[in-house]
Amino acid sequence: MQIELYTDGSSLGNPGPGGYGLILKAGPHYKEVNQGYRLTTNNRMELMSVIVGLEMLKNPGCHVMVFSDSKYVIDSISKGWVFGWVKKDFKDKKNRDLWERFLRIYPKHKVQFTWVKGHNNHPQNERCDQLAVEAATGRDLLIDSGYENDGSR
Repeated sequence: MQIELYTDGSSLGNPGPGGYGLILKAGPHYKEVNQGYRLTTNNRMELMSVIVGLEMLKNPGCHVMVFSDSKYVIDSISKGWVFGWVKKDFKDKKNRDLWERFLRIYPKHKVQFTWVKGHNNHPQNERCDQLAVEAATGRDLLIDSGYENDGSR
């Protein structure tokens, strides 16, 4: 079964409060998830939405089509940049903690990435954006320890 994963991230200020939103669709099943953080960046939230969506999948070997408006995420994976960063031990690269988390879950599935233009009336992308902003402006903001404890910011 093909699984569709729609993702988006947002930060109110960069850095600032931020959040991610995602939609998982598999056959008749549909699930929306979001979470906010008190201090983070847009790129971290874009990547976090993909990671959380893939981590939610219960069985390995799923065929997943990820839809994202993040060139940062799409290009880093599709163009193989992240694999070069691994070879160089992420020297001078941000978000190492999240990329390492991504690289633990990514090989467990058959994942393809599709870029969608943001804020272009794509229904699922628009909904993910709403979920991300809603999370970023919510009351129960978590600490993005990978960002707040990282001495490189």
